[in-house]
Amino acid sequence: MSSRFAAGILTIAVVTVVAVGGFLIWRPAINPIIPPAAESFDAKLVAHGRELALVGDCNVCHTRPGGAAFAGGRAIPTPFGTLYSSNITPDAQTGIGTWSQAVFVRAMRAGVKRTGQFIYPAHPYDHFTRMTDADLASLYAYVMTRPPIAAATPTPDLRFPFNVRALLAGWNLLFLDQGPYRIDPTQNAEWNRGAYLVLGLGHCGACHTPYNLLGAEEKNRAFAGGVAESWEAPALDQKSPAIIPWTQASLFTYLRTGLEAGHGIAGGPMADVARNLSEAPEGDVQAIATYVALLMGKRSERDDAKARALIAQTEQRSKELRQTIARNRVTDMGEIIYATSCAQCHEPWSSDPPQHAGQNLALQSAVSAPSPSNLIHTVLTGIHPFDNPSHTFMPDFAGAFTDAQIADLAGYVRRTFSDQPAWGDLAATVRAVRAGIMTQARRHASAAASTNQARGE
Repeated sequence: MSSRFAAGILTIAVVTVVAVGGFLIWRPAINPIIPPAAESFDAKLVAHGRELALVGDCNVCHTRPGGAAFAGGRAIPTPFGTLYSSNITPDAQTGIGTWSQAVFVRAMRAGVKRTGQFIYPAHPYDHFTRMTDADLASLYAYVMTRPPIAAATPTPDLRFPFNVRALLAGWNLLFLDQGPYRIDPTQNAEWNRGAYLVLGLGHCGACHTPYNLLGAEEKNRAFAGGVAESWEAPALDQKSPAIIPWTQASLFTYLRTGLEAGHGIAGGPMADVARNLSEAPEGDVQAIATYVALLMGKRSERDDAKARALIAQTEQRSKELRQTIARNRVTDMGEIIYATSCAQCHEPWSSDPPQHAGQNLALQSAVSAPSPSNLIHTVLTGIHPFDNPSHTFMPDFAGAFTDAQIADLAGYVRRTFSDQPAWGDLAATVRAVRAGIMTQARRHASAAASTNQARGE
């Protein structure tokens, strides 16, 4: 083969690769529109869009703490750096006021902005692609009738090469399965409605499914448990850590109120979900509960017997603790902290229980889970009435105890209220969780400062 011929072949190959790569990367910009008047949208369409936005948690992701609703700026931690949610109010300069419905649909289904720029998949368009045209039209009507807020989105803080948006073309090619939800004819209407909401708009798998190294859900491990803003999102399949088996009814109560006596209180990101679902259509929440309950499957009589035995064991331990306290013989540091700071609410023997009595810790998934993160999060940050529709209150102890003391408390709770193996290196986990909470607070403060600076405040 002559060198001239070889060079020609190489040139053709390079041009082909560049052409194919360019085709994959390029997305056309769509002309801007003049922001439509809010009154131009049908009121029923807007009302339905609000219901959909509640299921999709749009207000949570697109509102920074202390910021205007839907104006973006919420810090979203990822393994690759920090992203910030975008402004989805109809502001023409910093929001989506110049987006037509076609642009909005493309962003929701394919992850592409009006300008043709790719959107990072922290915006779960790989789930939203399942939505119907009618629901997307309703959601568009709702967000375009919100008050326009001028708030620039902070620049993502991502490591190279993850800050190169063009690479998302490859991510989409590998992991984006576009197409609407397909009805399963073997299931009833309520199950299909639940599947449509869970797999699509509700994007439950975005938190409750593990991710691969490229930040995509591991489809073969759907609902096997994941991480959401450093909180553990428990498995929603048959590996659920719940002590008492979930049922459709108990799931509905939990999703609707954020509290279910046999399972616990919604905390962290799940508290936001429950707060929204408390206002969502009851039928939709029932459908979600139906679908998830079947995902979890039926628990055996052996599992039920194990749960009863654990509850009986902790009731006996409660009596023993009361006697130990009465005799002033508490010596273990974790037990001392529990007896002085937790027992008043969490033990059933108080003669004057507080208004918001604590839950039975033996039933809490956070206590029986593989990781101590959620228990430590709850101890550090507490539970506040404005965070969940159950209006439950638990004080935060971040300033009351050292990392070592919280580690002692977590260890005591684990071995006392669970039959699971002890958690390893609790002190390191406490340090990591506390550092994560502080880092997230700094990110939100930085985003707020950036927004105020852009406004000239």
